Amino acid sequence: QVQLVESGGGLVQPGGSLRLSCAASGFTLDYYAIGWFRQAPGKEREGVSCISSSDGGTYYADSVKGRFTISRDNAKNTVYLSMNSLKPEDTSLYYCAADASRYCSAFVWPNENEYDYWGQGTQVTVSS
Repeated sequence: QVQLVESGGGLVQPGGSLRLSCAASGFTLDYYAIGWFRQAPGKEREGVSCISSSDGGTYYADSVKGRFTISRDNAKNTVYLSMNSLKPEDTSLYYCAADASRYCSAFVWPNENEYDYWGQGTQVTVSS
């Protein structure tokens, strides 16, 4: 059974850090580009970051550039999102998704329709 499972969310104070994990089962993540998305209550889901399978290239939303880092450990079949300098506006349900095209395209990666598999999400709350 193909499955993506996110973990690592929680409650953190502004300025704090978290590392989210996206673990795959039933398929091999290194054949897929992986995107992270987030959705806050009452808002549309938005792309946060993407990492290609083919060359490890990465993209970030402007709102997280310089604060978030996406990485992958193919041996562990896991992709990570390291989040630093967290702000209250980062509060969201965070999802990972897998794209069989293996490649994050510059203007396409934030389009959720590009992705084939989705996890159930992990909640991140930034509050004092």
